[in-house]
Amino acid sequence: MKMMKTEEAVGHVLCHDITQIIRGVTKGPVFRKGHVITKEDIPVLLSVGKDHVYIWEKDDTLLHEDEAAAILRDICLGTNMHGSEPKEGKIELIADCDGVLTIRRDGLKAVNSLGEMMIAPRHGGFPVRKGDKLAGTRIIPLVIKKDKMAAAKEAVGPAPLLDVHPFGQKKAGVVTTGNEVFHGRIEDTFTPVIESKLAEYGAVMAMHTTLADDPAAITAAIQDMLAQGMDMVFCTGGMSVDPDDQTPLAIKNTGARMVSYGAPVLPGAMFLLAYAGDGRPIVGLPGCVMYAKRTIFDLVLPSLIADVPVTAEDLAGLGEGGLCLNCPVCTFPNCGFGK
Repeated sequence: MKMMKTEEAVGHVLCHDITQIIRGVTKGPVFRKGHVITKEDIPVLLSVGKDHVYIWEKDDTLLHEDEAAAILRDICLGTNMHGSEPKEGKIELIADCDGVLTIRRDGLKAVNSLGEMMIAPRHGGFPVRKGDKLAGTRIIPLVIKKDKMAAAKEAVGPAPLLDVHPFGQKKAGVVTTGNEVFHGRIEDTFTPVIESKLAEYGAVMAMHTTLADDPAAITAAIQDMLAQGMDMVFCTGGMSVDPDDQTPLAIKNTGARMVSYGAPVLPGAMFLLAYAGDGRPIVGLPGCVMYAKRTIFDLVLPSLIADVPVTAEDLAGLGEGGLCLNCPVCTFPNCGFGK
């Protein structure tokens, strides 16, 4: 690559796109990389502020920004997504289906720490829709050392940085607990909320039962729902520390692997997550899910529907950003909740 005065560049090959920006009118390339500069091009180049241009000089130790951007694309490119064509050293990644985006954050940080390159995805762990932009990549200089791009690939390893896990058509069982609901003292307003949230991701409530605060009966109901093929079971009521609240004990007595009873999220601190022996989730939902617009349930449910395991470390990581501000106009997930 060699810098040359624009007036002297006729007949030479551009090694970068030339962008024209007219506020409110256009932003795009007027000349593409590889264009052979003609005499007629000189006034145009000068009009976009290019008194000098870079022209090609072969150097086997360097990569052009577009070639290097393609390497970043391949580093990122996981399941259910595709990349755009390189443009001005930039490539975007687009979702091919509805699902949950996951990110290998250690690899992402390693690449972005190398300098002269960047990968900027949206926040992982949240739902995306087909056609959504997932990430953008950019090579900062016009050319970059091949060795540096090799270091980026080595830092990441063979697995892609990003994946989109598609939502499955899940069948859920719901166990409503509480003497007050079982004996008809109050109306069950919790179950319709769960049905509505499941429907956001194409899942359905296929089984439902209402029980008193009897841990043995609750345990049996959970086990029955799993035996009848439910993909997951949600329990409502009885999740606090009052003497009649028996749901955590009932879930534990199923023999499920307990991930966490409690999460650093408000609303949602009394959330419980466990997994049956075959990996199907059993969830204890705190009362806030019934009345608060967005809670811990909204942060975890997409991953459960997409078969992305949720770990105790994942839940602990929700603490920063775990406070919902209950904004008068809710913009979730386009806000700081859970991020």
